[in-house]
Amino acid sequence: MFTRKPTSRFIFFTLILVLFLSFLITIKAPDPTPNANDEEDLEGLEELIALDEEEERQEQQEGSHSVRSSDAEVLTKAQRIVLELNNDNTKRAIDGNEFVLILGYAPWCARSAELMPQFAEAATSLKELGSPLLMAKLDADRHTKVASTLGIKGFPTLLLFVNGTSQAYTGGLSAEEIVIWARKKTGVPLIRISSVAEADEFLKKYQTFVIGLFEKFKGPDYDEFVKAAISDNEIQFVETSNIDVATVLFPDIKDTNHFLGIVKSEPERYTPYEGTFKMDKILQFLDYNKLPLVTKLTELNSARVYSSPVQLQVIVFAEVDEFKNLLEPLQEVARKFKSKVMFLYVDITDENLAKPFLTLFGLEEAKNTVVTAFDNKISSKFLLESDLTPINIEEFCTRLLDGTLSPYFKSQPIPDNKEASIQIIVGKTFDDLVLSSPKNVLLEVHTPWCISCETTSKHVEKLAKHFKGLDNLVFARIDASTNEHPKLQVDEYPTLFLYPANDKANPIKLSTKSGLKELAASINKHLKAKDHVKKDEL
Repeated sequence: MFTRKPTSRFIFFTLILVLFLSFLITIKAPDPTPNANDEEDLEGLEELIALDEEEERQEQQEGSHSVRSSDAEVLTKAQRIVLELNNDNTKRAIDGNEFVLILGYAPWCARSAELMPQFAEAATSLKELGSPLLMAKLDADRHTKVASTLGIKGFPTLLLFVNGTSQAYTGGLSAEEIVIWARKKTGVPLIRISSVAEADEFLKKYQTFVIGLFEKFKGPDYDEFVKAAISDNEIQFVETSNIDVATVLFPDIKDTNHFLGIVKSEPERYTPYEGTFKMDKILQFLDYNKLPLVTKLTELNSARVYSSPVQLQVIVFAEVDEFKNLLEPLQEVARKFKSKVMFLYVDITDENLAKPFLTLFGLEEAKNTVVTAFDNKISSKFLLESDLTPINIEEFCTRLLDGTLSPYFKSQPIPDNKEASIQIIVGKTFDDLVLSSPKNVLLEVHTPWCISCETTSKHVEKLAKHFKGLDNLVFARIDASTNEHPKLQVDEYPTLFLYPANDKANPIKLSTKSGLKELAASINKHLKAKDHVKKDEL
């Protein structure tokens, strides 16, 4: 933060005082007609404002303030381009324009705030491109009735209206992706480039794109290319019939009359397409190759990442500076598993993104770099527990790919259960104390946030006391929020399982809604131990 100069403060407070007095005079004055003195006063105020703003600009010429100023300029420019909708003008705007893209937002929504600058930048770009699309925004939290009519149920929501009919937005959330999606939906699915100069200008604006080189813009292969351009929602397609233009965009072209490839902004920049020219095949190629070797996961690209057909994911959680040192060797590993394993990076200090993942491993408080993996086909998760070296990461990925990597299950440290009437089970002891135990085991599965678990826990404690004379019955409990086991699958809490000594593979689920005596009777029934057992009274 920069400190105001004393003169700037004096001007600022003087301005506030003058405005306040002017407001009082305006309320009391019976005749609001301005006179010459009023106009002179206004001119004086405008001069003060101009001086104050000039000083502010001079003070904010450094680093981060320049970035903020640039962002502010984009937003200010967009405010003149983006139409602010309300209860009165929404219907008129939709009915009076062929294409309308509406952003439904809430002022307090963090994701709305993150999307706003991107939407603003996209609005500016589309206007410069001469797009017929009207860009509009609606404070859906304020204008709830209009929002409900449009079908806006969450924040932020993007809807495209074509001749009054809405369709969901399915593109990315960066400014470039919004522009690409909007142009495709409004009749410009691809860009034709005819000269090297046009190609040079194109490269200044686009970092990721698909290039198609055709001798003539007709024929079955070209038609399939156009169909793919229309169907894809994220990537800019460009076509040319000029080999010189094509080599500017994609230097290593082998077939001079017939070519398709994808270009990205990373070391693995150019990827040629080698399949048949069929729309579905082209789109499949793009799905497997559109992301970088290592993608930084953000709120804006999360939908794009999660929609990928690549089911195996390796996610690295690290601080920004640590990841800079890790990126290059990680890219080398990722190159070996291209199109088979997706590599993601998450800033470990970003709680909104990192914490939900790390909680799955019981590592929500982790500060150092963590490498994890997910197999979305079988809903399994994995953790690299060896040293963080390129060799170990590559071996980790190899075993993930061939299915020999052991899934990771959360577990608290092993507790001391000596003299305990109710054994505490953790993930690491579930096999030994439950599945391999020669005794019958009554297991209470609970979580700290479960409201009704407390009642069940009290029942279990009384049952443990009631059956303390029964040597072949063990009472136990496990916190399912911090402990996991592949053979413990629970959908609701609390849950009571009775694991018979002679059939641990088929535990008996007891009703947690039963009273204490009903539970005791049920246990007796299943154990067939009513007689010859000394019990305390319930």
